[in-house]
Amino acid sequence: MEKMEESQSQLVAFNIILYSGNARSLIHEAMEYMRNDKFEQAQEKLLEADQELVQAHQAQTDLLQAFSKGTVIEIQIIMVHAQDHLMTTMTLLEVAKEMEYLYKKLSLLSQNA
Repeated sequence: MEKMEESQSQLVAFNIILYSGNARSLIHEAMEYMRNDKFEQAQEKLLEADQELVQAHQAQTDLLQAFSKGTVIEIQIIMVHAQDHLMTTMTLLEVAKEMEYLYKKLSLLSQNA
């Protein structure tokens, strides 16, 4: 059985953290646009965030594929942190999309008041 080098698994973890961190920042930018009724800009930021999450998810998928082929992967705390970072950012994106809907509705209501 092949064993993944520690440095290689750390690189995967740091890539997951990098891309999910980028996505998280973009999501927060999108929410700021939403608060200011700038929904087109918010949508652009959410799309960019989604693209960053695709990159993070690809790094995760590559790791899972290596594992499924029999590669031994020792899990370190940095990988746990990376996975946590990815999952919370994915959840934040889902929440932001719901908030976008609510902000749009609120904007329409305030315009009609």
